[in-house]
Amino acid sequence: MLFPTSRPISPCRALLVTPQARVVVVDTMKEKGPEVKDLGDKPHLKGFRSFGTNDMFFRADKIDLKSLDIELEKQINKAWSKENGGVKGPKEEWEIDLSKLEIRYVIAQGTYGIVYRGTYDGQDIAVKVLDWGEDGAATDAEIASLRASFKQEVAVWHKLDHPNVTKFVGASMGTTDLKIPQKSSTSSGQTSLPTQACCVVVEYLPRGTLKQYLIKNRRKKLAYKIVVQLALDLSRGLSYLHSEKIVHRDVKTENMLLDANSNLKIADFGVARVEAQNPRDMTGATGTLGYMAPEVLNGKPYNRKCDVYSFGICLWEIYCCDMPYANLSFAEVSSAVVQQNLRPEIPRCCPSAMASIMKKCWDANPDKRPDMDEVVRLLEALDTSRGGGMIPDDKAHGCFCFIPKRGP
Repeated sequence: MLFPTSRPISPCRALLVTPQARVVVVDTMKEKGPEVKDLGDKPHLKGFRSFGTNDMFFRADKIDLKSLDIELEKQINKAWSKENGGVKGPKEEWEIDLSKLEIRYVIAQGTYGIVYRGTYDGQDIAVKVLDWGEDGAATDAEIASLRASFKQEVAVWHKLDHPNVTKFVGASMGTTDLKIPQKSSTSSGQTSLPTQACCVVVEYLPRGTLKQYLIKNRRKKLAYKIVVQLALDLSRGLSYLHSEKIVHRDVKTENMLLDANSNLKIADFGVARVEAQNPRDMTGATGTLGYMAPEVLNGKPYNRKCDVYSFGICLWEIYCCDMPYANLSFAEVSSAVVQQNLRPEIPRCCPSAMASIMKKCWDANPDKRPDMDEVVRLLEALDTSRGGGMIPDDKAHGCFCFIPKRGP
């Protein structure tokens, strides 16, 4: 469309007519972004036939509408703030006071965000920041999806209270007040994230992920007593989640954290959800390949028993201090787990009671898998007094109990 103006303008100024029939002047030459002036719903414009030789037209499709949307949002936020005394009250019970939050440095980085270490009101915390890119980089649909996912995670996490679940402190959604240090150590000052950025604040657990811990012990392995204790921590945490009707849906060693005393706590509820009463309402491949149950991989309806399957894989990983299916591609794993009932190879030196729990948990039939509270009882009944852990690599002379298969 072409919008006429009542006086000559440069190619860097334009008039927009909003859906509410309000006219807005945009000046794109401003250094800090386009300047927006609202002329209201009765601007002084000439009629179409009254335009003279000095009048010009401007193509609306040449205007940077994304930048304009962001500028308008800022103006609205400022107006809202003035009308409410300059103070925005918490919108949700879980919303934090950003003035008490100090973000220090990066401790982890993933596909959907960055984790920083910091403090909140004097408490050591970890801050998971969902960085949705520079302003205007994401589409409205993408931003809506990310916001929905964020709200889902917070809605699940903030109500949980268990010693084997990472403690939720609070969250903030879509703020310009969130500050992070400059990436360069030589830089001074702080950098503001885009207005769409959100963050989740949780307790800081200094020993990192269970995955990292297992990698460090890959050669010497873990004592059987430690294996069982880690498994108990994880099983108790999952049992609690299931009692609250929460399905984690991404149970893996990377999503488990260790505190200073090596107590395990479940983290990352980004894809967790309340369990549907009708299993047919829960479908779709959600989780991480290698840990996903056959019914999930196959796109069939599933329930909390998908977490039980994933626990079985984690139990094997904790015992062996190794990666499941290390020599297979994702495609090979996905196909073989569903079609050929592929599972990790259990070492012959593994105590039969421990091996039995693994097999029960990763049974192809979800109905045959035990509930997590039963798994807790089975683990509590294990005898750890006589050892029974994985044989360390440097002491496994002549032992071929753990030779990974090269294929299905």
